[in-house]
Parts: sequence; structure tokens; C-alpha cells
Amino acid sequence: MRIYFYSAQKYDQAFFEKANTAHGFDLAFTESPLNADTARLASGAEVICAFVNDTLDADCLRALAEAGVRTVALRCAGFNHVDLPEAKRLGLAVVSVPAYSPEAVAEHTLALILTLNRNTHRAYARVREGDFNLKGLLGFNLNGRTVGLIGTGRIGVATARVLSGLGVELLGYDVHENPDFKALGGQYAALDDLYARSDIISLHCPLTESNHYMINAGSIARMRDGVMLVNTSRGGLIDTEAVIAALKSKKVGHLALDVYEQESDVFFRDLSDEILADDMLSRLLTFPNVLITGHQGFFTQEAMTQIAEVTLRNVAAVGRSELCDNELTQRL
Repeated sequence: MRIYFYSAQKYDQAFFEKANTAHGFDLAFTESPLNADTARLASGAEVICAFVNDTLDADCLRALAEAGVRTVALRCAGFNHVDLPEAKRLGLAVVSVPAYSPEAVAEHTLALILTLNRNTHRAYARVREGDFNLKGLLGFNLNGRTVGLIGTGRIGVATARVLSGLGVELLGYDVHENPDFKALGGQYAALDDLYARSDIISLHCPLTESNHYMINAGSIARMRDGVMLVNTSRGGLIDTEAVIAALKSKKVGHLALDVYEQESDVFFRDLSDEILADDMLSRLLTFPNVLITGHQGFFTQEAMTQIAEVTLRNVAAVGRSELCDNELTQRL
């Protein structure tokens, strides 16, 4: 069975080739993103493997089906970028990796909070230039602060677990309450209550039509002055223009992003020799109280190993016409 990988970096190839020793699939890789125009590259492959910023709309899926593809394997948890009803209509099986080392994202979330609060990234740059002045580096104790987690699934609970050791008060909001979150001392609250009480708000939920831009001018107005916002989930959860306005007015005191609503044109690419065309991202990068990483939260050895192994097991199960718990199109 031939699997064609889109948006593949060298590290993807290394981890998938290692995991493939247990399967013996024919793997092919391209750095090109997947969309309706590049779908033809998969001609001759029964399976394509796509990443979080690939575009699997109806036009793309039809082009894949015409090229002979029968299975779409997502090497990510999110699937908001896939037209699942169209995939089912075309007879395409779509599988994903719903859980891979939630601790990886949780630990990156903590790293963002600590770095942004204590300004270690700015201090590092200063000291290398011989500047040991502490002006502008003042932080605050996390102990005793209130952290609101929107989404208390595997990653949300993993984040609660690492934060609980810092002595914070944990608030949570989710459509389904998780007893594991309560076991850590977390308390559930209405969304407006979480906004009003939290010193730090961290997003750990999937992107859906109903929560697109859930962080907007209205919701920000209900937050504490100087709130820290952290998003390691999906870029579309935050209205970037509204957050920029809140940063300028100092309503938002700190912003940490590992995802961005227009990231597909920027992230996972080296643009150091180019002028950044994205005006909103360029504006964000001018704020000293904004910290941005390029969708790095998942990027640990353990997570990459799990992603590769689960993805190939999904493909093998579908290829043998076996029941696959990670097949999304079966749920429609």
C-alpha cells in the first residue's frame, strides 16, 4: 500500500519511516501542502496523510477520489479542516490521531505561561548583549492565582495537573464535565464566571462552528483587566483583531500563542529572508508582552512517535477492513 504524505518535514519522514518497519508500506513525502491543486500529486497512492493546516475541502476530496485515493489519514487530532460529509459521500475513510501525548501540549502551555510572565525570553536576549538591567522584567507569583481552562479533555486535564503543583486555583469550562479535572481540585464554572475570575485563561478545546472566535471583543470585555490569554489549541478560537485592540488598551496584559488563525500561510516555513505579509501577525510581534511559537506544542519525541505509530495502525486497520475506533467518517 502506498501512502503519500503532504506538508511533510524531515522529522516527519524520520519518525514515520521508523514506525513503518512494523508495516512495510510504500511511503512517499512532499513538503507541498494539500489542497485541490496539489491533490493530483497523490495519483497512484491508495492513502494520503495530511496535517493540521492542509485544506481538505470538497474540491480537494473530489480530486483525491479521482486520483484513486481511498483513505485520508490525518496525523493530528483536529479535523475542522476536513469536509467529512463530502468524504463520506465519496466513500473516503478519514482517520485521525485523537490523542497523542497530551503532556507535550500541557508542558508547552506551562512553558509559555512561565516564559511570558517572568520574561525569561527577553532576559536571555539582554544578558547575551551584556545588559543585566531588570527594568521591564517584573512578573507575578503564580501561586494563589486563578487559572481558567476552557476545555477539560485529555490535554486540559494534563495542563491542570502540571499547574496544580504551582498552587493555583483551577477553574474549568466544558460541555462535558471530567471527573479527572475535579480530582485535581478543579471547579467548573459558567463561561462568564470563568472570564470574570481568571487571571490566566488557557484554551484547550477543538474548533467548531459554534466556538469560532469565542475570544472576541465581547468576551474580552468580561475578563479581568490585565488577563493573560494562552492558546495552544486552534487559532480560529481567537479573533486576532479584537485581541490586538485589547493589547493596545492594556485590557489583555499578556498573550501567548502557539496557534494563529492564519497560520497555514506562515507556520512550518522559514520566512527569515522575506518580508512578513501578514499584517496582523506583524502587529502582534511588535508587542513586548506577546509570545508566539510556531505550532510547536506537540513537538516532542514521545508525541511524534505516537503520531506515527497510531497513524500507520489506523491505515493498516482500514486496509484490512477492520473496525477502527479513530475513523471519523463512521460516526456520521
